[in-house]
Amino acid sequence: MTEGTMDGLFCRRALLPDGWASDVALRFDDQGRIATVEPGSDGAGLPHAAGPVVPGMANLHSHAFQRAMAGLAERSGASDDSFWTWRETMYGFVRRMTPEAVEAVAALLYMEMLEQGYTAVAEFHYLHHDADGRPFADRAEMSRRILAAADSAGIGLTHLPVLYAHGGFGGQPPKDGQKRFVNDVDGLLSIVAATRAACGDSPNRRVGLALHSLRAVTPDEMRDALDGLDGLDPTAPVHIHIAEQTAEVDDGIAWSGRRPVDWLLDNAPVGPRWCLVHATHVTPAEVAALAASGAVAGLCLTTEANLGDGVFPAADFLAQGGRFGIGSDSHISVSAAEELRLLEYGQRLVHRRRNVLSGGPGRSIGADLYRAALAGGAQALGQADAQGALAPGCLADLVVLDANDPKLFSRADDVLLDAYVFAGSGRVVRDVVAAGRLVVRDGRHVRQDGITAAYRRAVQRLLQDS
Repeated sequence: MTEGTMDGLFCRRALLPDGWASDVALRFDDQGRIATVEPGSDGAGLPHAAGPVVPGMANLHSHAFQRAMAGLAERSGASDDSFWTWRETMYGFVRRMTPEAVEAVAALLYMEMLEQGYTAVAEFHYLHHDADGRPFADRAEMSRRILAAADSAGIGLTHLPVLYAHGGFGGQPPKDGQKRFVNDVDGLLSIVAATRAACGDSPNRRVGLALHSLRAVTPDEMRDALDGLDGLDPTAPVHIHIAEQTAEVDDGIAWSGRRPVDWLLDNAPVGPRWCLVHATHVTPAEVAALAASGAVAGLCLTTEANLGDGVFPAADFLAQGGRFGIGSDSHISVSAAEELRLLEYGQRLVHRRRNVLSGGPGRSIGADLYRAALAGGAQALGQADAQGALAPGCLADLVVLDANDPKLFSRADDVLLDAYVFAGSGRVVRDVVAAGRLVVRDGRHVRQDGITAAYRRAVQRLLQDS
């Protein structure tokens, strides 16, 4: 396969919505969508995939700028370290981020995501303003930089400008470290509108809105932001951080007398367009209500482990039909397989047994988790009908696994996904196509040299200023 727009791909084995199929011809239209899926084809005139083909994964939660600080918060402090001490390190780092640096860091991150099997990302974007907290002349300057980075890397993007108005529950004033994030509702909606206009009618772009957390918005601000979003697009996705830390839960109870997830489900129109990110600390009643709502639980296992957040009760949630997707959040790791592996392993440690998240006797854990994360991720990105499947009408987002990798060699069908999730490492992902364009070839992004060089220049300037 060669770089550029493709007419299609012939796959000896491909994971279709109803299972694995042989000799599949995937033909693409000029919008980067799958036009036809033809099992049993001879693949005449199409390039041949070099291994088994699976749908590309959506990364439903990203703070792109944090990729540049990965590894900088791993020194012990004078007191017990926690999410809250990590946050102070992040505040110090974010003061130095320029628009140019944001674009360079995001482009490198999105390149890495593609190389690891992610073909789309939801950017939970709250870095809006200049270092002194004043809006740029173009309030959407930082959002435009994210769009440019996604274009450079060739990844699908759901952009989520974040409403971040306060420093704590009940409308507490923001802290100095938060001044680059803060908007009122009108200011935030102006960024949403400008970003929507910049995306145009691109099929692998969507714009929604995120509420940073219940501690960062008041109930009135939440209502007004959602009303404003509905006026622009009543189907747009809505994301929120929630119940990530026990201190957050305790503060929420002190504010309202109720736990954050319980309060949100009773005071907001939570449903399938919503993604509740983390939701780590939830009661059985909250688990049941969240599952029944149809919202997606956004699980970011490597970050939740890195920050000491806790373990989401995934076994109970999935047993009640709950939907989930995966994200790399702070990007201390950027691997779809690793997120799924840690999801299952965390449950094994909690329940002290193996194969906890099984869909039933004899089921493939890796395959079941992969399929569920495909569906939940596409839903969370507002692309449920366009991503997460090799099917007509869906974007041509696909991953070619390396059939010669020792961990995958001679593995068949769902066992292949077990090996990918639980034993895969290194360059298991061989080629990646996003919206009908080849973006990764032989494990390497087609624009790697230019993207990496820009990142190095940006980070050198950041660290010189530290």
